[in-house]
Amino acid sequence: MIRPAQFRMNEETAVNNYYQKDAGIKPEEANLKAQREFDQFVKNLKEVGVRVIVIDDNPDNNTPDSIFPNNWISFHQNGNVGIYPMFAVNRRKERNPEVLDRIEESGFEIKNIIDYTDAEEAELFLEGTGSLVLDRVNKKAYCALSPRANEDLLIEFCEDFEYTPVIFTAYQTVNSNRLPIYHTNVMMGIGETFAVVCLDCIDDKKERKNIIKHLKQDKKEIISITEDQVNNFAGNMLQVVGLGDKRYLVMSTAAFNSLTKDQIIKIEKHCAILHSDLGTIERLGGGSARCMMAEVFLPLCP
Repeated sequence: MIRPAQFRMNEETAVNNYYQKDAGIKPEEANLKAQREFDQFVKNLKEVGVRVIVIDDNPDNNTPDSIFPNNWISFHQNGNVGIYPMFAVNRRKERNPEVLDRIEESGFEIKNIIDYTDAEEAELFLEGTGSLVLDRVNKKAYCALSPRANEDLLIEFCEDFEYTPVIFTAYQTVNSNRLPIYHTNVMMGIGETFAVVCLDCIDDKKERKNIIKHLKQDKKEIISITEDQVNNFAGNMLQVVGLGDKRYLVMSTAAFNSLTKDQIIKIEKHCAILHSDLGTIERLGGGSARCMMAEVFLPLCP
């Protein structure tokens, strides 16, 4: 997780991230509020035994979205690391070699780095596990195509990492228009035995049926959420492991408060829920709890 140093509303990402909202506060105040939310979130994770590696962002980089590292890097069980092409020019400075050094210093083994960033020259993008919702056990990559998720790059990723692509387009309503959702992980999250997904965002019936087929095939209980709940970041969740191998589904307090009792009961059949207030980060950044965590699946050093 990256502790922000220059967090604010990023004007370069707001062109197709319609979840970003101008809160009318100065950048210094926005950053201070985001740091407080970040610190409390990390504290909440650590209290239940989740191992968290925190790296401070460099204020000289002027990277307003550095708090969302999962968009530029992913870590895999076989020791491979993916580095991804970013839509916003000012987000490309987030790619920090120090992160790899810290991961190795923390006892993890990096075997290969697979770098897709050359695609930026052709203006093709695939923003890590924002664009890709990975079922790591069944080796499937769910991807909602958008200006930040190119189909050719998705196929290339799937060939390199040996995943099966599950491709669709997810939409949200913006000023009465149906526009592509910028990242798959806003409307979908996959746990070990369940999936939280907004099927209403998938307008194409064949694509919707295909997703249901894949999830049922892999014995995932489908927990459906509404578009209004997506607007409260209820799709932006990540399952993590805490003390004693206990599983938690991590989300924001806004996401938790948007869930119905029935949805909470369904989730808690599979794992506990952990939520934290991320109001400023969500409003200005247009991302939530899942976006703030780049999960490390690398093998430990021998």
